[in-house]
Amino acid sequence: MIKNGKIFVAGHRGLVGSAILKNLNKKGYTDIITRTRRELDLKNATLVADFFAQEKPEYVVLAAAKVGGIVANNTYRADFIYENLMIQNNVIHQSYVHRVKKLLFLGSTCIYPKNCPQPMKEEYLLTDTLEYTNEPYALAKIAGIKMCESYNLQYNTNFIAVMPTNLYGPNDNFDLEKSHVLPALIRKMHLGKALEQNNWNVIRKDFNKRPIEGIDGRNEEDLLRSVLDKYGIQKMDNTITLEIWGSGKPMREFLWSEDMADACVFLMESRDFKDCYPIGSKAIRNTHINIGTGKDISIKQLAELIAQKVGFNGNLRFNTHKPDGSLKKLTDSSKLHHLGWKHKIELDKGVSQLYEWYLSALDAF
Repeated sequence: MIKNGKIFVAGHRGLVGSAILKNLNKKGYTDIITRTRRELDLKNATLVADFFAQEKPEYVVLAAAKVGGIVANNTYRADFIYENLMIQNNVIHQSYVHRVKKLLFLGSTCIYPKNCPQPMKEEYLLTDTLEYTNEPYALAKIAGIKMCESYNLQYNTNFIAVMPTNLYGPNDNFDLEKSHVLPALIRKMHLGKALEQNNWNVIRKDFNKRPIEGIDGRNEEDLLRSVLDKYGIQKMDNTITLEIWGSGKPMREFLWSEDMADACVFLMESRDFKDCYPIGSKAIRNTHINIGTGKDISIKQLAELIAQKVGFNGNLRFNTHKPDGSLKKLTDSSKLHHLGWKHKIELDKGVSQLYEWYLSALDAF
């Protein structure tokens, strides 16, 4: 990419997009276009076509998506497949129509089979059945990979698809119903710690910043307590117990979002589609690139780490009646390593940094 090239970052307010936008600004890119959902509905084909015709971006980062944790994925199945397919189809197709020089498509490692060999290599895509709870979202992301591949092969475009592992970092989603496990645990333990200390000012401040089911901190203490109880933050016999879905045994890999952004900008700056598959391949497939750390941790160990960082001293109760999802999901990032990039932030440091960010966001509210 050239420093004064026009770059469209779709989804710039989310965890992924905001990290990429920050990285681009830091590196001196001067012509970056963004649009909020209200300004541009990426699900609307006509509006997206008009936007590309008017703005004529040279580079596109497609970080816009409907995302969520296991609860949201399993509950809003139709929304996840419909909205993600529409966003992808519109942005990728218009990038072809308007001769975008390079596009980066962001997916997720949930594209791999439920019982995938570990660590998960790019070549394992479509070799077995997907995890049921997030199957619609995974299918949409697989379609995005294949759309990028297909346009590259038929139209000689330069579209790259990357599949980050579980991400966490600034501007994460802390909604207790729809967020991923790590930010959800940080918020739960922050609220649990406040409940331990009977500090309702802290609880009300948190509810005011991020209302739960439309309920903010102005409500009566009994109502706030009932919401906390519903989401597994409970006071029992003068001890705070925090409920966590599943057995705690599944192993998960986590990547600091700003590391992920650095990998994405690295690929946009210095690698092309032709670098994503072996020279001389007869059947060009699995051209996507995993982005991960190659290290994982059990949900139980993660919960204990977050409790230590937050200062939560209550009990952790694992609800084995709730689904675990895949027991192990570890990416093989050797392809990306061979292309010249490795992560920098380890989980211990990242959790501390995210909780500090969470507190600073509350203080700034």
